[in-house]
Amino acid sequence: MLQRADAAAAARRTGRGPYALQAAIAECHAIAPSVEATDWARIVLLYETLGRIAPNPVVDLNRAVAVSMATGPAEALALIDAIDDAAFRGSYLLPSVRGELLARAGRLDEARAELRTAASLVRNAAQRSVLEAKADRL
Repeated sequence: MLQRADAAAAARRTGRGPYALQAAIAECHAIAPSVEATDWARIVLLYETLGRIAPNPVVDLNRAVAVSMATGPAEALALIDAIDDAAFRGSYLLPSVRGELLARAGRLDEARAELRTAASLVRNAAQRSVLEAKADRL
């Protein structure tokens, strides 16, 4: 279906729209034999394009995660810090991602605090337990 959408866009002389970009990102994940073998650089480019044509803080967050997988946590943390916290007010998403990246960067006290903040915001008991366990392991 993605190939058909790309062919139709080429016939119209337009680029991929936001749904086709999301499908291309999903395709990258689906065809990768493992997390390590995923084409993270391509996913970063797709998220950058998606962010230009359909700006959204969730797209920015996902791009930061992809950057962390492609190049490591340092650049991704800078991207996370540039995201408007107000867009995620009351959500565990931003602190949980920040906590994971801080842990990967070796900043364990900060990571623990972010993961505990995320755990306090999550409504699902299983998710809360996972976040608390990650914080405890640090």
